[in-house]
Amino acid sequence: MGPKIVCTMPVLSTPYHDEVAESLGGEIIRVQCATEEEVINACRDADAAMGAIEPFSKQVIDELDKCQIIAQFSVGYDHVDVGAATERGIIVANVPDYCIDEVSEQALSFILALNRKIFRLDKAARDGKWTGDAMGIVFPLSNIQGQTLGLVGFGRIARALASKAHALGMNIITYDPYIPADIVQEQGAELVDLNQLLANSDFISVHVPYTEETHHLFGLEQFKEMKSNAYFINTGRGGLVDEAALHTALTEGYIQGAAIDVMEKEPPDSNNPLFGLDNIIITPHTGAMSNTSMAELMRRPIEEVARVFRGQWPNGFVNPEVKERFITRWGKTMD
Repeated sequence: MGPKIVCTMPVLSTPYHDEVAESLGGEIIRVQCATEEEVINACRDADAAMGAIEPFSKQVIDELDKCQIIAQFSVGYDHVDVGAATERGIIVANVPDYCIDEVSEQALSFILALNRKIFRLDKAARDGKWTGDAMGIVFPLSNIQGQTLGLVGFGRIARALASKAHALGMNIITYDPYIPADIVQEQGAELVDLNQLLANSDFISVHVPYTEETHHLFGLEQFKEMKSNAYFINTGRGGLVDEAALHTALTEGYIQGAAIDVMEKEPPDSNNPLFGLDNIIITPHTGAMSNTSMAELMRRPIEEVARVFRGQWPNGFVNPEVKERFITRWGKTMD
C-alpha cells in the first residue's frame, strides 16, 4: 500500500499529482481546508500533506500520526509550525527558488510606477485632467537613474531585483545580517545597517521571511526614519508591516507613497483604510504569478513528496535538522 497524500488546496492540484502518486502506489486525496479542525480531519491518517496557506499549527501537527512530510506550494512557510514538525520527525519542504523573476519584476514595476506616478496620473486622465491640470501630481519627479534602492533582505529575489535596478542606473544598498559583505559586494551592492538604509534610500523594498522575529519589522518608528519623499514596497508577507503605521506614514507625510502586493489579513476587509488612499498601489498577492512560475509551483511539492518516499531528502528542505529524528521515527534509510 502506497502513501496517502492529502492536498489541502485542491485548486493547486493537477493530474500530474495523480500520476506521481500512482507511481508510488499511492493516491491523492483533495480536501479544501481553511481551519485547523478541517486540516486535522483531512490529514489525520495522511502519509504526506501538501498545502499553501492552510494552518499546520502545533495543534494540527500533534494530530498527524502518519505524516512524514508537509510540502508547501510556496516559498514562505509561515503557516507551518516548523519547530513542532521537527519535534515530531516530520519533514517540511517548500519551493524556495520559484517566482524569483516574477516577484523581482513586480517590485521593479512598483518602483517605476511609483516614481512616474503612473496610477495617480491614470486616474487624473480619466477624471479629465490633462497636462497642465496634472502638474500638481507629476512634481516633484526625479529620474530613476542615480536614485538609491534599499533592499531589506538580500536573498534570491532581492539579488534579482538588484540586478534589474542596476541596469536602470540605481544605487543599491542592503541590510541583511545573515549575508557576508563580500557576497553583497559581488552583486554590486553595499551592506549597511538598518538605520543607514532607512535614512538613505529613495525606495525601500522588503524581501525577508515572515517569522516571529520579523513580525511588524516596519512600524511607525521605521517609517519616521525614512526620507519624506521615499517610497516603501512590500512583495514579501503582509505581517512584516504594521498596516496602521503604514496608513499613518502615508497620511501624515512621513513617506511619499507605497506599493504592496501582500496584506496582514488576506483577503483584506473591504473597508481597510489603505484602500482609501491615492498614494498607495495595492495588488492582490499576485506578484509571484506567471504561466511559468505557476506550473513550477504546482509541480514541485508532489515531487518533493515522491523524493521522500523514494528514500531521498527534499530539495527545498526547510528543516534539515529533522534528519536524525526522521530516520529514527520512520526507520528509513535516506540518500
